[in-house]
Amino acid sequence: MPRAIQTANALIRFFGCRQRPFPNQLPLGFGDIQTQQYFSGLHSKRPSSTTALDPIFTDRFATASARHTHSRRISSTPQRTRHLKQGSVASNKDDMARKDKKEANNVSVKVPKGTKDVFGAEALLRAFLFQRITEIFKRHGAQELDTPVFELREILTGKYGEDSKLIYDLADQGGEICSLRYDLTVPFARWLALNSSLGNVKRYHVGKVYRRDAPAIQKGRLREFYQCDIDFAGQFDPLTADAEILAITKEVFNSIGLKDISVKINNRKILDAIFEVCGVPEEKIRPISSAVDKLDKSPWEEVKKEMVEQKGLDPEVADRIWGYVQRKGFEVLDWLQNDLLYQNAKGKEGVEDMKLLFEYCDAFGCKDALSFDLSLARGLDYYTGCIWEVVTAESAAPALSSGAETNGAVKKERSKKDKKASEDEDRSDDPTVGVGSIAAGGRYDKLVGMFSNKGDIPCVGISFGIERILAILKKRLEASSSSAAQIRPVETDCYVMAFGTGMLPERMAIAKQLWDAGLKASFQYKVKTRLDKQFKEAENLGAPFSIILAEEEWARGEVKLKQMSLPEGHPEKEGINLPKDTVVQELKKRLAAIEDRSLAARLGAVTL
Repeated sequence: MPRAIQTANALIRFFGCRQRPFPNQLPLGFGDIQTQQYFSGLHSKRPSSTTALDPIFTDRFATASARHTHSRRISSTPQRTRHLKQGSVASNKDDMARKDKKEANNVSVKVPKGTKDVFGAEALLRAFLFQRITEIFKRHGAQELDTPVFELREILTGKYGEDSKLIYDLADQGGEICSLRYDLTVPFARWLALNSSLGNVKRYHVGKVYRRDAPAIQKGRLREFYQCDIDFAGQFDPLTADAEILAITKEVFNSIGLKDISVKINNRKILDAIFEVCGVPEEKIRPISSAVDKLDKSPWEEVKKEMVEQKGLDPEVADRIWGYVQRKGFEVLDWLQNDLLYQNAKGKEGVEDMKLLFEYCDAFGCKDALSFDLSLARGLDYYTGCIWEVVTAESAAPALSSGAETNGAVKKERSKKDKKASEDEDRSDDPTVGVGSIAAGGRYDKLVGMFSNKGDIPCVGISFGIERILAILKKRLEASSSSAAQIRPVETDCYVMAFGTGMLPERMAIAKQLWDAGLKASFQYKVKTRLDKQFKEAENLGAPFSIILAEEEWARGEVKLKQMSLPEGHPEKEGINLPKDTVVQELKKRLAAIEDRSLAARLGAVTL
């Protein structure tokens, strides 16, 4: 049989191209010239093995051959062919492993810019904020709502004014076009449109939102961050729900120790009336409003420059606006009633709304936290009535709070290329960047109607920025000299330790009793460990008590209870022996008698 036919049969068995072997005789239709070529003594004139294959197998063989390229010539022996195949697979695996290892070494192991991991003391502090805030929300009758972290892109677009550019759009993978949620308010309005039959609703929501903003992580400005929102939706008498939202705001900050807040408040009706009275064209009202909203970050000269050069506003109109937006305080209401603005329908309605709101806030005991400020604009497009922002002494940028006239006095002019390159850089050390507002909200009566043909549902609410609040709390705690204010990542009531051989099973048994009693207990996970190391770990954990085991005392059914950090000469400095079946009860009694060590107490231990 010709060698070409033998090789073709071997290839067929190897690649599985054909179940039956190639015939031992030449195919029908071969001419004399083809036959002579097969049996030619000259190797160059003989056909290749693939030529011997039937045409219907040619394509399949070519594909398989490409997948299994060998460095050696394939033998006619089937066993040799199998060995070559196995060697090729092993070689491919080695190549892939080397490639994966090389790629792994080239991976930049870090969190994305504008995000961070949270662990230990900071995680404990954040959990405390969630607990305190949601506790107050529930006290006011709110129910929890959770929504997806991404929404249809068309739901989010057109709701945030100039800030729409900060929305994270997800890649188009052939399905619905979606974006990560920018806030919790628009998803709530979308939910209301889908559930309009519920009537009046009080809802709260704790969740992450996403904004492609310039990060300043140490100042709580991130691209992924938590918000805690509470909103009232439905038909309520005018300004009653607004006043309760402001009362909730003061309760929340009092509960976490931030008692020096200022709630800047204004009304979009008054702001729109200011623009109309000053002569701002209707199509420029929203862009000019966004510029006014920057007055808490930039001086008037820069804001005016933006209005005139970028937004095309007449300089005289800008100056008239400044005559209004620089005014602050409750006495501004009296001034507005005697001003031309009061003759404007929107202006008059806004002034009367504020008078009634302040009356209700006085009844709720929260008026003292308010600051009427005509420069407050809130850049989001969906607000229709009262608006507010909560600030503290740390909210302003250091450069502005220290009296710098312009941001240009602190930072150099950047080229467009440099500015674009620096968009992702962390600006925590930039003196022109502050924490900003730590909570904000207002009334939005028309937002739900954008998603439903069943009409509008009036809404009002506030959003608490958890990361910004955390940044301020951490800064104040770190600046405090009080040891009671220091937050430990693990709260431990009692540390279990032992002399001698370590007594690990016995330590485990005591720890189990403490856990079952609802106490926080720790011990060292070693069979044998030195006593001094155990004491050191107990001190690092800040445990106020320890239970010490010794073999002789354990045999008598006793353990030693020791209060840590007692002064020299104290009668219980070395601890007291107790029956092990009563030690838990005694420990609980003593824990209740010592100073409150809760996180809330530590926050209250310093002037926040």
